[in-house]
Amino acid sequence: MRYAICNELFEGRPLSEYLPLLSSLGYEGVELAPFALPKHLAEQSAAEARALGQEIRSYGLEVVGLHWLLARTTGLHISSPEREVRDRTADYMARLIRRCGDLGGKVMVFGSPQQRNVLPGVSRADAWRWAVDFFQRVAPVAAEEGVTICIEPLSREDTNFLNTKDEAVELILAVGHPYVALHLDVRAMSDEGRPLPELISEGSLHLRHFHANDGKLGPGMGEVDYRPILAALEQAKYSGWVSVEVFDFAPGPERIARESILYLKRVEQELHSAQGAGGLA
Repeated sequence: MRYAICNELFEGRPLSEYLPLLSSLGYEGVELAPFALPKHLAEQSAAEARALGQEIRSYGLEVVGLHWLLARTTGLHISSPEREVRDRTADYMARLIRRCGDLGGKVMVFGSPQQRNVLPGVSRADAWRWAVDFFQRVAPVAAEEGVTICIEPLSREDTNFLNTKDEAVELILAVGHPYVALHLDVRAMSDEGRPLPELISEGSLHLRHFHANDGKLGPGMGEVDYRPILAALEQAKYSGWVSVEVFDFAPGPERIARESILYLKRVEQELHSAQGAGGLA
């Protein structure tokens, strides 16, 4: 497995303060929230983004890509009834795709729950149609940059649109573009009430990115057993990143980063030991 971590955990701190720590802990990549950088990514020039990518790589880390794409924005929504809002949102997304390519990132996780909710007075049929149109409009830009847009199903607590793996796959198929694929997140999958390995197996054909967490904490810091999760990813021959994303920063970023990767690597090692001994994975 290739492990990465999301940078909003260290928001407000200089890269030089936390990237060496991540590298020393064994992370191979960092996943970026555009707002959690010294300068918001959407405000950076292509040259600035390229320099930022080089700085991150100088610490021995890869730029995985972006998530929280539309977070902390105003006036953006993928299925607003106002065409001008949808156009502006597509333009903003295209700019982020370009900057992701400049950074050297390869995936962009589309969660952005508030900017995809079905709005009051909008039918679900219209919201679906406008969402399909949105991703069909920005997918060619993603293809030019070699960036895959990964649709993230989210829990019902977070949004009222695209809450299951099946709904996300249905949207991906409706968009019908090779640079639009599936992202799965342990916290969000847990809301479906189905075995997580089953969801991973069913979604494996479209799966390009994966978030690891335990409720709102890091993996291993709650009640989720990652043994069947990592086993399912291996069985699916998943070759993408396993990226730690947390929502409760109370334990402190250093502790979260350290305990998360130690737990994930321990579980992975236990799995490989059991497989080597002929045990069940």
